[in-house]
Amino acid sequence: MTDHHPHTPDADPDLVTRETVDDLRAILAEHGIKLPSLGRDFGHPPLVILGNCNLATARALVDVLRAKGER
Repeated sequence: MTDHHPHTPDADPDLVTRETVDDLRAILAEHGIKLPSLGRDFGHPPLVILGNCNLATARALVDVLRAKGER
C-alpha cells in the first residue's frame, strides 16, 4: 500500500486511481475479501470499478465495515 497521501493538487489522477485500486485490493485481501471485478475505469475523471460481487462477499464487506465503525 502507498504510504503517501495521493490527493495533492498536482497528483496525476490516473496514478492516484491505480494506487487507490491497489491499496483497496490489498486491504480487502487482509480481510479475506476479493472483488474479482475491482479495477479502474479509463474515463475522465477516472473511476474505481467495484463491480458485482456475490452475497457472501457483500456480507463480508458489511461485517468488516461495521466492525470498523464500532471501534
